[in-house]
Amino acid sequence: MFNEKSYNVKMDKTIDVFVKELSSLRTGRANIAMLDLIKIDVYGQQMPINQVGSITTPEPRMINIQVWDQNNVALIDSAIKKSELGLNPQIDGQLIRLPIPELNEERRAEIKKMIKSMGEKCKVAIRNIRREANEELKKLLKSKEIGEDEEKVFEKNIQNITDKHISSVEEKVSSKEKEIMTI
Repeated sequence: MFNEKSYNVKMDKTIDVFVKELSSLRTGRANIAMLDLIKIDVYGQQMPINQVGSITTPEPRMINIQVWDQNNVALIDSAIKKSELGLNPQIDGQLIRLPIPELNEERRAEIKKMIKSMGEKCKVAIRNIRREANEELKKLLKSKEIGEDEEKVFEKNIQNITDKHISSVEEKVSSKEKEIMTI
């Protein structure tokens, strides 16, 4: 039997990943989620920064990383410099300070493009899930497990679920763009 809920869940997960990617974008405010995508090669494996030190935001435009092991300070420093965040770490013993610079117009436009492209990728992923669902419906119809009327109903439901998720992505894209432009 056809299970449209599983496709709804897949689309929800796609949006969750998209939201996590959005939160890692630098907006001019200190946000510890910005560091989520940066991995450091320590102890023979790739680890996120929050597993090698504690991260705090003492001020709206400052992130502090209190590194637990002195040997990891240089590794974290170089990983942050290599990332696309454009941040310049200041090292003070085992404390790394990350001042968050104001966004200039050029950088805002760049980030806006990135947001749009991330949104498009997410929408494509959602449409692929819809296609997958429709292909399953065609197979079920062919094997006579469902009738044509049922197929039409399920197709319509899947389309509604898809539309709901696509508009959710568009909403998140435009709200993130507003956030970038109003700082």
